[in-house]
Amino acid sequence: MTEFANEMITSTAHADGRLVVELVKSTMRDPGPNEVVIEIEAAPINPSDLGLLFGAADVANAEYSDRKIVASISQGVVASMGKRLGQAMPVGNEGAGRVVAAGDSEAAQALLGKRVACLAFGTYARYCIAPVGACMPLSDDINAEEGAAAFVNPLTALGFVETMKRDGAKAIIHTAAASNLGQMLLRICQEDGIDIVNIVRSDEQVALLRGLGAKHALNMKDDDYEAQLVAAIAETEAYVAFDPISGGNQLGRILNAMETVASRDEGFTPYGSNTMKRGYIYGLLDTGPVVIDRFFGFSWQVGGWLLFPFLQSAEPGMRERLQARIMAGLKTTFASHYSQRVTLREMLSRDAVMAYNARRTGEKFLVTPQG
Repeated sequence: MTEFANEMITSTAHADGRLVVELVKSTMRDPGPNEVVIEIEAAPINPSDLGLLFGAADVANAEYSDRKIVASISQGVVASMGKRLGQAMPVGNEGAGRVVAAGDSEAAQALLGKRVACLAFGTYARYCIAPVGACMPLSDDINAEEGAAAFVNPLTALGFVETMKRDGAKAIIHTAAASNLGQMLLRICQEDGIDIVNIVRSDEQVALLRGLGAKHALNMKDDDYEAQLVAAIAETEAYVAFDPISGGNQLGRILNAMETVASRDEGFTPYGSNTMKRGYIYGLLDTGPVVIDRFFGFSWQVGGWLLFPFLQSAEPGMRERLQARIMAGLKTTFASHYSQRVTLREMLSRDAVMAYNARRTGEKFLVTPQG
């Protein structure tokens, strides 16, 4: 196989409290029989990437130089990193580009020369290796930028809907709902006739979602937010919530509002209503403690939601069905929008890091490794 001189971004946590993020040079190994080498043209920076990239490192006071960042991490965090210590971890979970080399299998050879979207480790690189099963060929009218985010956000949004159905719920509550993912989930619910209660933190975000056709868009900072939330739950019967914020008391407030509605027509019992109330945490926008002031009895569940475990537990044929829907709607329902584009080197500049690591709603970065 032709050798490809690669550049890739890695993140290495050290036992002495240093986190080193750098752009390193390497040579690609040969792909296995069912693998392909992809020349990455575009890769999004998702919140799920930032955990591995920086985690809880102090990026504001880090040392920035060409191709390298050295930041400090607390010893408490170091102690929790276990086997990661000393390991240079490739970063980036998805992207799109052209297949430039392929393994010997028929399926791999069929992708040679084609542009694909991929779900693979290390897409913040000029080249990466991906299994054939983690690639989706893009049609000629889909460019790399449009296909770069074809996996994580679309499958996550569709996974929320599938989880809601599995739980026997009728509607969804979503916080930080003005994000790229939130707008995508809104479009899916509109297409499928599912009610969704969108919670944001500013009047501008409320206006944005209402402009997209959202019936329920609530500002958590309003004085009458709880009353609005109770009214929205009463109308939609939304008893499942998906929350990327994690820290703070927002999820607890939602569960309490659910109980207020569920117990309206029931007599008093010290155990609360029989209606199951579920909250799923799928992000870490707030790294503080999750605070739940519980006034909702015992019919409730709170847990984590991650894409890969969801896909592993999916019923046969579900992943293929969801991916077919994504491919058909990449320019519409599943379109992602980017505020800035950066090269691999630019991605490690202080200005860029402080911007995309802030995880501000409406600011999504796209990495273009080929410049």
